[in-house]
Amino acid sequence: MENVTILIVDDNPVDVRLTIEALKQKNNHNEIIVLSDGEEALNFLNKKGQYKNAPVPDVILLDLKMPKVNGQEVLVQIKNDPKLSSIPVIVLSSSDAPADISESYLNKANCYITKPFDVDEFFRTIQAIENLWFDRAKLPTAPIKK
Repeated sequence: MENVTILIVDDNPVDVRLTIEALKQKNNHNEIIVLSDGEEALNFLNKKGQYKNAPVPDVILLDLKMPKVNGQEVLVQIKNDPKLSSIPVIVLSSSDAPADISESYLNKANCYITKPFDVDEFFRTIQAIENLWFDRAKLPTAPIKK
């Protein structure tokens, strides 16, 4: 597994801590960046203000229910921006509402996963994400030139 830059956008500190712990069990060399709201995520991705030198993430783990700008709006802006649209976005949400799932896929999410409430299952879920997206799937390595 190559080292990847993972952007976690989630306002729940417990979920963030568990996600980081699960990701680091397998590979401690990935760069993990955590942002706690959608507005901050968009500033980061668009290299605004303090984020002018921010790296482009290889994959984004995106929560839906967040302050300022919600995850669906972040997803829409990512997927409608030619510079960002090829970044895989995995929606990782506590919501299992069919409307949230459908809207996420309509907004071009690459994957939708409901956060388990059981800690052990949460770890297994994050590790399954890691196994698929970082070990098996081929991530884009360069932006598409149009």
